[in-house]
Amino acid sequence: MRALILTGVKQPLELMDRTPAELAPGEVIVELRIAALNRRDYWITQGMYPGIEPPVILGSDGAGVVAVCGEGVDSSWIGREVIINPGLNWGSNESAQADSFSILGLPRDGTFATHVSIPATQLHEKPGHLSWEEAAALPLAGVTAHRALFAQGGLRTGESVLITGIGGGVATMALQMAVASGADVWVTSSSLDKIERAKGIGAKGGFLYTENDWTKRFRGDAGAANLIVDSAGGAGYKSLIDVAAPGGRIVNYGATTGPPESIDLFKVFWKQLRLQGSTMGSPSDFTAMMKLVTHHKIRPLIDRVIPLEQGNEAVAMMKSSPQFGKIVLAIS
Repeated sequence: MRALILTGVKQPLELMDRTPAELAPGEVIVELRIAALNRRDYWITQGMYPGIEPPVILGSDGAGVVAVCGEGVDSSWIGREVIINPGLNWGSNESAQADSFSILGLPRDGTFATHVSIPATQLHEKPGHLSWEEAAALPLAGVTAHRALFAQGGLRTGESVLITGIGGGVATMALQMAVASGADVWVTSSSLDKIERAKGIGAKGGFLYTENDWTKRFRGDAGAANLIVDSAGGAGYKSLIDVAAPGGRIVNYGATTGPPESIDLFKVFWKQLRLQGSTMGSPSDFTAMMKLVTHHKIRPLIDRVIPLEQGNEAVAMMKSSPQFGKIVLAIS
C-alpha cells in the first residue's frame, strides 16, 4: 500500500510503499477512497501533540470499501461502503473518555494511505446521500460537533446559538446541525467572506470578532446566546461570558488561542452559566450523529480536494486555516 508517513517532527511527510499490518482478530482492512484533514494532523507534524512516536501514518478521517475481514468478523462486510469512527476505546462512561481512549492516526496508523486496518466495531455504513468526499469529511468533525451541541450543550429547538470561528470543519458541521435542529444560529469570524458563506447555509448573521464592539452589536441583533460553541478560548473568552444568556451554556472543544486571560466568576455565578468541556464523542454520540446527518440529509462542506501525493501542501494549509469546510485527500 502507499502511505504518507511521518518520519520525524517538523519534517515533510514521506510518500512510501508499506506492507499492510497483519490483521488482528476482529479487524478489517478498508481500501480508502478519500481521507480528510484535521488541525490535529498539523499539530502532530509540528510536535505539538503528546505521544508522538514516528514512523506513523497520520489521518483520522476516511471513507472507503471493506476489502478484507479478519478472524471473527462477518464476511458480509466485504465490498460495503463505509466511514470510520476514529475514536478508539472510549470506554463505558458516557460522561468522559477512558484513559485508554485514542484517535486514529496516532498512535495507530491512520488514513493518509490507500488502506487502513481498523476494528470492525468502528465501521458505519456510508450514508447514501453523501459523496466519497463528504463521507470522509464527516467523522471527527461530525461527532465533535454533535457531542458539543447535544450531549454537552443540551441544545433545544428555538434556542439562540453562537458558533465561533466559522470556517473550520467542526464549526461548519455545528452550524449545519444546529440549523437542522431548529436553532437560531449566529457566527463569528475574522473574515467577512466566511460570515457571508455561513449565512448561505443557514446562519442568521455574523460578527467580526476582530472588532472591539462586536459583543454590543451581537446583543443588538441577536439578544443573548443560550448556547455558545467555541474552539478558541484565549483572550476572547471573556466576550463569550458577556453575550451568554442567563442560564446559558458555553461549550469548548478546543483552545487554539490558549487559556483565557481571566474568567469573571462574578458574571459566571450571577448569570448561572455552565462552562462545559467537550472532546470527540462516544460510540453512542457517533451513532446519534449518523442518524441526524442521514435524517436531515446534511452534507459536510468540502473546501478543496487535493491528491494524496500533495499531502504536505494540504497539511501546511491547516496552520492558518484558510478553508471553509474540510480539506480532503483523494486516495484512489
